[in-house]
Amino acid sequence: MADGFLHFSSAEQVAETDAKYFKNQEDLILVAVDTEQLGEKLRWEASRGGALFPHLYGSMKLDAVVFAKPLPIKDDGTHDFTGLLDAPSGEAAPKP
Repeated sequence: MADGFLHFSSAEQVAETDAKYFKNQEDLILVAVDTEQLGEKLRWEASRGGALFPHLYGSMKLDAVVFAKPLPIKDDGTHDFTGLLDAPSGEAAPKP
């Protein structure tokens, strides 16, 4: 936690985050988290282009993890999120 917090992305943000920071990286895992379990340690703060991104200040219990799934890479170097971002409400997809 070099920045003092963990960077997350919402389900709506994760594909853009992936394309910007993780293109062509193999063996990534997408971890979905139940944000309700993070409580006040999760803060939504302005980041890229003024958009609000979730940042976790503190530790996270493993119980908060909804799933961890391999993130297949596509021919263009981005990752295939097909079927992975349909999370129930209260869950966010962290940055891979």
